[in-house]
Amino acid sequence: MSRIWLSQPDVGPFEREALLRAFDSGWIAPTGPEVDAFERDVAMVTGWEGAVALSSGTAGLHLALLTMGVGPGDLVLTSTFTFVATANAIRYCGAEPVFIDSDLDSWNMSPKLLETAIADLARNGRRPAAVVMVDLYGQCADADAIADLCRPLNIPVIEDAAEALGATYRGRAAGTLGDIGVFSFNGNKIMTTSGGGMLVTPSNDVAQHIRFLSTQAREPAVHYEHTQVGFNYRMSNLLAAMGRAQLQRLPSFISRRQEINLLYREALCDVEGISFMPHPEWSQWNGWLSCVVFADQTQRDAVMNFLASDDIESRPLWKPMHVQPVNAGASSFVDGTSEDLFERGLCLPSSSALTDNDVDRVIDRMRVALR
Repeated sequence: MSRIWLSQPDVGPFEREALLRAFDSGWIAPTGPEVDAFERDVAMVTGWEGAVALSSGTAGLHLALLTMGVGPGDLVLTSTFTFVATANAIRYCGAEPVFIDSDLDSWNMSPKLLETAIADLARNGRRPAAVVMVDLYGQCADADAIADLCRPLNIPVIEDAAEALGATYRGRAAGTLGDIGVFSFNGNKIMTTSGGGMLVTPSNDVAQHIRFLSTQAREPAVHYEHTQVGFNYRMSNLLAAMGRAQLQRLPSFISRRQEINLLYREALCDVEGISFMPHPEWSQWNGWLSCVVFADQTQRDAVMNFLASDDIESRPLWKPMHVQPVNAGASSFVDGTSEDLFERGLCLPSSSALTDNDVDRVIDRMRVALR
């Protein structure tokens, strides 16, 4: 039997044709018409006119933080329950992350703990330079509650929507819920360019400035002229062509991943001790990963190991940033929620490329492991 991956790319003839079209056009260098068109496509999907195609979502977070004025010595509040790239981008700027735990409604940043953190910093004469709000596993954070805390204090909000393209919050597109949004098109995301990302902003002027920074801040001169430090962060024309093809298929990717989640829920509803990631009424989840929580860590590990023995990939939920060795000494406002989810939670195979037989195999192996 073939290996079942956690979240493999779903690609085929449509993407191949797009890549060959770009290749045959002669635009192999990191700029070209496919990049411009991909930016317009994403701008149309999100409703924000400024979109910048980049080499990764991490690059997008870095540029978003710099654009918001984050620099050495600043404090940036962010989710602890996330991938390390969120925190790393803060450190790229010379700033320090301050980690906020999750709520149980969405597993994303807790507005209550965010309020506590802002108040605590204020008592010590500090004000966060920004908040990086993460949309975990394709589900939006409670953006309005977070904005209500930040906007009166002029604290910019950057939305790390790396996992959430196609999700919505109260009818608004993920990525447009803060001041700047960032998507990832890494190989395991709901759509992929093999590697890459996109920054979105409501301002074309901001987008143009970020394009400038992402191309080594080269001034418009015949020779190479630079008056500030820039970065080599642009997406290639070939990858943008693939992204355009994938974006056209995004609705079907979302539908299939949500269907797979429903298959898991229906098949495992009678198993005691298993619960799924909650979906609050204000969040329309994009289905990226189906996540379950077990009664205890022993049960979780037994299922994960049994799946692995049958060549089925699964993975624990994110290990919180405040307990990662690289972040030793960082400040945090936590209540144990994310640590508990990490200890008992598991991501199940969720790719839109999975067949019903693949899903049945995962379910069967899980039920055997839980006997």
